[in-house]
Amino acid sequence: MSSFEIGVYGTGLVAQALFSSRILVQWIQSERAGKVLSPTSFWTCSLLASFLLMIYGVLRNDLVILGGQVLSYFIYIRNLHLKNAWDKLPWWVRWPASGFPLVATLWLMFGDIYSLEYIWEHSTVAGSLIAWGGVGQVVFTLRFVYQWYYSEKLQESVLPKGFWVLSLVGSSMIILYAILRLDPVLFIGQAFGIVAYSRNLILSRQKQDASQTLTN
Repeated sequence: MSSFEIGVYGTGLVAQALFSSRILVQWIQSERAGKVLSPTSFWTCSLLASFLLMIYGVLRNDLVILGGQVLSYFIYIRNLHLKNAWDKLPWWVRWPASGFPLVATLWLMFGDIYSLEYIWEHSTVAGSLIAWGGVGQVVFTLRFVYQWYYSEKLQESVLPKGFWVLSLVGSSMIILYAILRLDPVLFIGQAFGIVAYSRNLILSRQKQDASQTLTN
């Protein structure tokens, strides 16, 4: 393995480590509280991890990875707004962070090496597999669209039960994509997530059942 490949995989692994860390911290805090929480650290780690994973996706010539992060990236920023944490960051962090997805997309579309045309012509991945991975990323991204909609209604950053259901479905699809794509970075990141998603879904259900008991 060349030094370039080591750097690429290293970037992806760091991103997945951050994604796993956010879930681990959220999981621990939720277990202590006996309910699903949405800590600020969850969104901060999400933003940084998404930034690194987009870089990894471009370097891997993988449209599925890059495309799956763009929308979620801005939802992370919006949740930091709702947590009153975004404006506390220095401008030299906020401005480049906000513009990075656009720069990455333009580089992908018009760059000499990583253009869309180049990727399609030189891709060794079957179209059906790309379609499966794309659908998995859409489902995985929709969880944050749902979470965003739910939070905007409450004007509070929350992680509702539907978020965890979509997480489980999308994660399962991406794991299969990672196995067939021979991508250890995606597989490792998603394998840990399934455990945490399942546990948060149980906590959400327990909280719901407890509320219904009190109501009755």
